[in-house]
Amino acid sequence: MMRSVIIGTGSALPARRVSNAELAETVDTSDEWIVERTGIRFRHIAGPAETTATLAADACRAALESAGLTADAIDLIVLATATPDQTFPASATKVQAMLGINDCVAFDVAAVCSGFLYALQVADSMLRSGAAGRALVIGAETFSRILDWEDRTTCVLFGDGAGAVVLEAQEEAVSGGRGILAMRLHADGRHNDLLYVDGGPSTTGTVGKVRMKGREVFRHAVVNLAAVMTETLAVAGLAADDVDWVVPHQANARILDATARKLHLAPEKVVVTVDQHANTSAASVPLALDTAVKDGRIKQGDLIVLEAMGGGFTWGAAVVRL
Repeated sequence: MMRSVIIGTGSALPARRVSNAELAETVDTSDEWIVERTGIRFRHIAGPAETTATLAADACRAALESAGLTADAIDLIVLATATPDQTFPASATKVQAMLGINDCVAFDVAAVCSGFLYALQVADSMLRSGAAGRALVIGAETFSRILDWEDRTTCVLFGDGAGAVVLEAQEEAVSGGRGILAMRLHADGRHNDLLYVDGGPSTTGTVGKVRMKGREVFRHAVVNLAAVMTETLAVAGLAADDVDWVVPHQANARILDATARKLHLAPEKVVVTVDQHANTSAASVPLALDTAVKDGRIKQGDLIVLEAMGGGFTWGAAVVRL
């Protein structure tokens, strides 16, 4: 039996860091309004030379360094994004070229904020089947490109960034208990009109902008995230008390708090970076994970739960022994 083990993490952020106060100079909002409703204080905004692929490549380089590997050790790249550099080809192939990998499997996955969880399960399945030995699994976004900056209830919520992990297939007997222990994914396309982009190549021929009904999304998020975390822990034969850290999708501090209360999780077990990065969609889970690994909160051997919900709706969770 093979198990997929996270052996390295990395992240990348655009150079420009934008405070709520700076945002209020051009958007009808205030620091107090944003913090009270979301917990967000800063976000990073990509410049003209920074794209989803360049941020993803930088995150991969950091993850490879963390794993002590060079790029030629990778034979699979799965990139989760809702904001690819081009309609096609897949931005994963651009990352492949930037890393100097001449040949490997490389493709994108689109599940918006849940994208990293979807990409992780795809990579995990391929590693356990023997189709690949090591993978880069990435979440990367430049959501600032698709925001309506006149919609003050939505544009203040998002930021740009990337996070990546290196997964390695290891025999279960020698993994030391580490690796992905359980995953569950879900989708319900009936809720398309609650969170979407009003454009697309086959409908309008335009990129479009993000549209969201925040109150309804909040309600679904708390219920779905608590349920999928409970479900995934049960599959792994574990309970909430066994968890060292929860690394959630960083959408809104109120969602994080409500989900933790619903599961009776201590707030200090929840990794929170939404105040510094805002909602970076598919990048938020791996970005938060790398932040907590780098600052020493999360250590090898810790039991962690990753969870996210995004447009679609899509949602999922993973139980991982780091």
